[in-house]
Amino acid sequence: MTSNFQPSLKPSRNSKLVRRLLALALLGAVIAGVGYFNRAPIRSFINTFSEDEYKGESDTSIEFTVAKGETGATVAKHLVEVGVTKDYATTLRHIVAANPTFFPGTYSIPLKISSDRAIEILTDPTNMQSNKVTIPEGLRVKDILVKLSKVTGISVEKFQEQADNLSQFDLPKLAPSLEGYLFPATYSFDKSLDAKGILKIMVNRMKQELASFGIEKKDWHETLTFASIVQREARITEDFFKVSRVFRNRLEINMALQSCATASYGVGSFSIIVTNEILNDDNPYNTYKYTGLPLGPIAAPGSLALDATLHPTDGSWFYFVTWNLETGETIFSNTYAEHQAGIVKWDKWMAENPGWDE
Repeated sequence: MTSNFQPSLKPSRNSKLVRRLLALALLGAVIAGVGYFNRAPIRSFINTFSEDEYKGESDTSIEFTVAKGETGATVAKHLVEVGVTKDYATTLRHIVAANPTFFPGTYSIPLKISSDRAIEILTDPTNMQSNKVTIPEGLRVKDILVKLSKVTGISVEKFQEQADNLSQFDLPKLAPSLEGYLFPATYSFDKSLDAKGILKIMVNRMKQELASFGIEKKDWHETLTFASIVQREARITEDFFKVSRVFRNRLEINMALQSCATASYGVGSFSIIVTNEILNDDNPYNTYKYTGLPLGPIAAPGSLALDATLHPTDGSWFYFVTWNLETGETIFSNTYAEHQAGIVKWDKWMAENPGWDE
């Protein structure tokens, strides 16, 4: 006996529902996966509908300072406070997304710009505003302070007040002042720096130079004192090493240095022509009256003077005279008689070229 039952080829309503649910679940998983791997662009797209930004750029710019150690949140807050960007939450969101490196300094930045434009400006160190000043070798500290004041707008009095507070610079105990401890170079000082900050940078730069020559702190004062005399006395590069040798030779036999530069410094003069009054003045910088090195440096020595101080050339000279102040030509002598002949030549040149004082 055969059965009349025939199985149905059509899927049941329940099976169709299950397949639809599975398909929807699979589609949801795909969408979620795509969304995960593209979450940043999607978030950015969504944020465009809720951002509060300035459009364009103002013609007015301000100086904006990023302090050392400031966080992105602090920078965002300050940008909004001064009117550079419009909304704190928007600016902070852009900073977090960009994860920028902010370089401490002062920047010229337009008002009413977008967060991305502000970030672009503040992450480019070439946009930093600075006070650029060149301090030449051989300058005295009081003249350095005048130069710094003219460039920075900070008064000489404020610079002098900080210069007099020697304890903050960690100098040798023998240092009577900052004289000789401000390295001569070209500096670009951030506009946010005060007098103390600027002087500390210059002192630290000198310490770096001393360290590069392997000079220990216990020898800083003597080295800078000697180098400052070489700096003021020598004129031609190769003569720096010869002048250094002359003074070394004198120190070795306890002979007075007899430096006109130190004698002039002791009475506050800059003249290379020293009078009997200057030579006889009783001050600790008068190396005609006292043997050995003076009390301290008399000017700012540069790298060449430091190098010459440490590496004098070989020679037996005890005297020298720069007979031509225009070219810097100098005569080095072993005996006083030879030196006198050089002085005669210098006197003749001075008579023929009036007006030379340094």
